[in-house]
Amino acid sequence: QVQLVESGGGLVQAGGSLRLSCAASGGTFSAYIMGWFRQAPGKEREFVGGTSADGWATYMVDSVEGRFTITRDNAQNSVYLEMNSLKPEDTGVYYCAARTGHSYMTPTGYLYWGQGTRVTVSG
Repeated sequence: QVQLVESGGGLVQAGGSLRLSCAASGGTFSAYIMGWFRQAPGKEREFVGGTSADGWATYMVDSVEGRFTITRDNAQNSVYLEMNSLKPEDTGVYYCAARTGHSYMTPTGYLYWGQGTRVTVSG
């Protein structure tokens, strides 16, 4: 069983940056693909991107490609979402999630979820 705790959300002006963190415990972190998701007010949760278990490969959806970056530090059992050039449409609750397997580009199959951290982009 893996426990995930996100942090780093907040209020930021359009064009600004935030770095979200997700700390994992209770499992072998380096064995899991990690993903980031978000849910905007009144909308369904959507996949933002994923990273392979070793962190060498990442995938970002088109809407955030070039602005958001996923990194992970397996020694620290953490994954990060660096968000730059934020837009009001990036507002939402951001979740990290963990899954087994090899497909870091797939938004399905995630087994463990954090409680989310809220990001609000004004502008």
